[in-house]
Amino acid sequence: MTGWAPRRFWAVAEAAPHGTGWGVLLDGRPLRTPAKALMVLPAPALAEAVAAEWAAQGDILQPATMPMTRAANTALDRAVPHRAAIVAEIAGYGASDLLCYRAEAPATLAARQAAAWDPLLAFAAEAFGARLAVTTGVMPAPQPAAAVARLRAAVEAADAFALTALAELVSLSGSLVIGLGVLHGREGAALWPLSRIDEVWQAEVWGADPEAEAAAEARRAAFLAAERFLRLSRPA
Repeated sequence: MTGWAPRRFWAVAEAAPHGTGWGVLLDGRPLRTPAKALMVLPAPALAEAVAAEWAAQGDILQPATMPMTRAANTALDRAVPHRAAIVAEIAGYGASDLLCYRAEAPATLAARQAAAWDPLLAFAAEAFGARLAVTTGVMPAPQPAAAVARLRAAVEAADAFALTALAELVSLSGSLVIGLGVLHGREGAALWPLSRIDEVWQAEVWGADPEAEAAAEARRAAFLAAERFLRLSRPA
């Protein structure tokens, strides 16, 4: 049916304990995911955030305004049953991390990349024992197998909710190291600009493109939403 949109069918949305976790009730009935799984969340803060999104809806549901609900659905419907595939996809970024590919010229851009990215590579080496190799240009360069394996182990250690957030953080930034930085407590608002060094440089040289800037802002918002989901999902 063309033009159909889901309409609000509840009056009250609220978080409530459910077993060892937290659920969301719509007029006392437990919320379920699109795959019909009970929405059981690991922390009350996340359940409250999801309930707030449902409470804020008008007569017509607007899924675009419900990022915590969408991420929770993804965690339960995809990250749980398809964990191995998602781990492999995220860990694959470690073999071609954005931070390892530097400009040959101009020297000012190369210096900007080094100042922003070298400390993050040092973090990866210290936190995970993963020393990644840096190269110039865009041609793929092999990374040490041990470093890639250690980054994969860091991904595998994430639960379904952290894995869901990490998938967004990594794909949006192009960097597994940046995603793991957020996962391990670094501020997303500080790390996001580091993923855009090359884009910002191009805009400075050639001028900003309004469509590209709007797309970048949408990615930034999604990156910060993934960080918020991650923080809310951590048990107290």
